[in-house]
Amino acid sequence: MLSRREVLGMLAASPLAFEAVAFGAETRKPNVVVILSDDQAWGDLSVTGNKNLSTPNIDSLARDGAMFDRFFVCPVCSPTRAEFLTGRYHSRGGVRGVSEGLERLNLDERTIADTFTANGYATGAFGKWHNGSQAPYHPNSRGFEEYYGMTAGHWPNYFDTILDHNGSFTKGKGYVVDDLTDHAMAFMEKNKTKPFFCYLPYNSPHSPMQVPDKYWEKFSHMDPVMKNADPAQEDLGMTRAALAMCENIDWNVGRVLKKLDDLKLANDTIVLYFSDNGPASARWNGGMRGRKGSTDEGGIRSPLMIRWPGHIEGGTKVTQIAGAIDLLPTLANLAGIPLDSKKPLDGKVLTPLLTGKAPATWPDRMIFSTNNKKVSVRTQQYRLDDQGRLYDMVADPSQTRDVSGTEAAVASKLKKAVAEWSAEVFPFVGPEDRPFPVGYSKLTWLPARDGRAAGGVARSNKYPNSTFFTNWTSKEGEMSWDVEVGKAGEFDVAVEYTCAPGDIGSTIEMSLLGKSTRAKVAAAFDPPLQGATNDRVVRIEGYYKEFKPLSLGRVTLPAGRGKLTLRATEISGKQVADVFSVMLTRRI
Repeated sequence: MLSRREVLGMLAASPLAFEAVAFGAETRKPNVVVILSDDQAWGDLSVTGNKNLSTPNIDSLARDGAMFDRFFVCPVCSPTRAEFLTGRYHSRGGVRGVSEGLERLNLDERTIADTFTANGYATGAFGKWHNGSQAPYHPNSRGFEEYYGMTAGHWPNYFDTILDHNGSFTKGKGYVVDDLTDHAMAFMEKNKTKPFFCYLPYNSPHSPMQVPDKYWEKFSHMDPVMKNADPAQEDLGMTRAALAMCENIDWNVGRVLKKLDDLKLANDTIVLYFSDNGPASARWNGGMRGRKGSTDEGGIRSPLMIRWPGHIEGGTKVTQIAGAIDLLPTLANLAGIPLDSKKPLDGKVLTPLLTGKAPATWPDRMIFSTNNKKVSVRTQQYRLDDQGRLYDMVADPSQTRDVSGTEAAVASKLKKAVAEWSAEVFPFVGPEDRPFPVGYSKLTWLPARDGRAAGGVARSNKYPNSTFFTNWTSKEGEMSWDVEVGKAGEFDVAVEYTCAPGDIGSTIEMSLLGKSTRAKVAAAFDPPLQGATNDRVVRIEGYYKEFKPLSLGRVTLPAGRGKLTLRATEISGKQVADVFSVMLTRRI
């Protein structure tokens, strides 16, 4: 690995060298705070022109720093997070989807937290991780010393919810976005005398649409003055809830900025704000085509604001295209720390654009966007969509006129680029063959979303995240997880279950690698489904309920890969139990 001196020596021949050397030479390296919202549209801010809401704190980052005009992320959640973490297109790192293990970031990828930790930073993440739950995919194994939040995608409850704190479960306090912010601020306070990297990925305004009353009251009956380009497509309930959730986010961003002021760290801290994809519902978004899931402009254009007093002039507007892949190399460069990835990055250093020292002609580039192997590519002027249609995004930002006929040379060039990029990247998006690791931390949690059902057993909802297994009515029914025990050892096994009083008495067996253990469901536990009372809009995802651990005993497991299976050896009622997860706790 190259030393910092060697890296800076190599940079000396580059027009970007003065940036890295200048910032790296400061007495104190800057703190970094990265705030990421979830399913927030480019248009969900007053700074982008939305008159339906007010977001003064987020807007202030553009006023006091730089705002990117055309910044692109991914069509869905976990891929954007992977690109931010690695500076590489998400497909290269094995991120194939948003649930059932497809969201995991390959273990040979080096993260932005690894880079900052290696250079003396305290690192913490507070919120929606969505790149793997079990160690060593867990954030504590990916460079973050402190973690508090949810490792999955969709989370079913936003009030006093159960959260992961450094690999153990704890009950949060209050509204989840407020709670995450509290923990992030405590982390900043604790590490105020040393440089810190604080990642604050909120899980809002992603559904379920839950928000405290004081924000909802403003919007509950609002008739938005600005609506979707096709008002017939807009669900006003969803719009109202999303706007209320965005104003709550803004309040929390204000709390973070005030905390930095109170700690006298504002001038020493880079603060960055962006979103992970376009809106999940049709609402005002600048007239752009597409929303979440789409590779069109509206599905992948995100706000990006970055503030660093004394280094980035207030009111800076960056018109050059950029993307989530650029954040790791740019933040490392601003902090004056070397990039130590052994793999080539797709992102570019954007420092000259932020400091006003960019060359008069910034090189044009291509930014690729993909979802389900559909690919769109953006240049400064054009977008080739995933159907092969070409749009002049300067003259036609709403993508209404296909100009591939009149701009045949441009269309041909971009189609060739898409084909070459696809041939290079898509081999990494092959069949999923990564078992879930067991035993790399004290507790290994295997939720239903990561498992498979057979013999009549079904998920509680078609969207896997936060579901549980139900309809376990026969001995043919089973739940299984493809796992790999990293090291032989002794484990306590438990399942999180519910069971109606009339169904107690069944026996559940867990088997893996030729070993098994079992126990009888001796106690009823049958709480009601929850969530509806806090929802501002009826959700499409499943509701949740409390689950209780049932010990299945202790088992000694060899190292190796196998199928962890739950079966019923005896059924005494109409159904064995509903199951939320299997938990294996390593003893030795």
